[in-house]
Amino acid sequence: MNNQKSFLFAMLTLLMLVVAAVAQAYPIDAYPETGIKRLEFYRLAQLGEIRGRQLPAGGKLGVDDIELNYPVLPVDAAGHVQLPQRDVLLSRRISDLLAAEDLPRYGIAVLDYSDPDNPVYASHNDDFHSNVGSVGKMIVGVAVMQQLADIYPNDIEARRRILRDTRIVADEYSNYDHHEVPLFDVAARDLDYRKLRVGDEGNLWEWLDWMFSASSNAAASMVVQQATLLNHFGRDYPAGVQAHQDWLEQTSHHDEGAVTVDALTHGLTANGFDTNLIRQGSYFTRGGKRAAAGVTSYATPRELVRLLAMMEAGTLVDDWSSLELKRLLYMTQRRIRYASHPALHDSAVYFKSGSLYGCKPEPDFVCQKYKGNRINILGSVAIIESPADDPQLKYAVAVVSNVLYKNSAVAHQTLAMRIHRLLESIHGEAR
Repeated sequence: MNNQKSFLFAMLTLLMLVVAAVAQAYPIDAYPETGIKRLEFYRLAQLGEIRGRQLPAGGKLGVDDIELNYPVLPVDAAGHVQLPQRDVLLSRRISDLLAAEDLPRYGIAVLDYSDPDNPVYASHNDDFHSNVGSVGKMIVGVAVMQQLADIYPNDIEARRRILRDTRIVADEYSNYDHHEVPLFDVAARDLDYRKLRVGDEGNLWEWLDWMFSASSNAAASMVVQQATLLNHFGRDYPAGVQAHQDWLEQTSHHDEGAVTVDALTHGLTANGFDTNLIRQGSYFTRGGKRAAAGVTSYATPRELVRLLAMMEAGTLVDDWSSLELKRLLYMTQRRIRYASHPALHDSAVYFKSGSLYGCKPEPDFVCQKYKGNRINILGSVAIIESPADDPQLKYAVAVVSNVLYKNSAVAHQTLAMRIHRLLESIHGEAR
């Protein structure tokens, strides 16, 4: 009888371990915590319960496996994280990865903290000052987290409650956007992949996820709107649909814009950033821009990598916010541009990208996506942890380019491979 009990106990223990392993096997296991329904779709797809795309090897971390790396970095007098002194030799090797004619049109910043006690910083034109398009959505995420931290400095559960329980319905601020997002009906197990429309609803966490994972401009504008409302209502947020609508309708274009810009820039200045070097200054849609005046948006590779460094150090707003932002950046949708090279297949990738391209009439030139002849800006920021299950290589990178006529998405993809192989070789040599 005792042997039988021991056997049953052993089997029960084994079953519990198997269940735990399954629960931790995917990055999309946070639906119960966040209410982000897209995550449940991908979780079920990985289990084979519904049809859906399988994730790459590096995309299968559980939410509890996503951690901050806490590199030891210098801080200024105010306690804000700074980057180490530029490593000249590694910087030269980074520059050598580019074609000679493209050197002036690229800005690159790399922070290698594979050894967290001895991070190394390298760069090429890291003061390259440019609009970085959707990369600015990272600043929107920081703004929301900073507002929540200001209102609830010692109450993490209150912040979670705002993100999880605040229901947001898309209005005219969301118009117009060409990006599609996954809309999953959990009960019916039905997925609709389409552009967001006025009337679509989700909680604040879900709108943040649509902004990051699908890079939806409609979602980003609704999140900017909520950052504005948080800035105005403070601890009374959410004040209710009618109160929100009344304030938005009764506030002038100029005055509402001032509150919006203040909300977006406060997230940066509170964390020691110079808004002459990095700033998101407006909505991402025509509807939002009609409602509220904005200012110009831009960033440099150096400041973008410093933002990622602060996040990894747990000092971007605070430790909890840094981890939540890192989770939101984790790639669980289709990998694109810089993040898409097969060399990163086994890596965990935390990523955001943004494109701005435009064309002018020119004989024998055909305008194509990411291949403008008037402007062809592409911004990419990424944290790479390789291999995902036991990372030996950990680094943050920001790339901003404006190379005309060339497909910038392919160029960034190729550069990702070259930087990755370079750092692999360096650490291989060190071993």
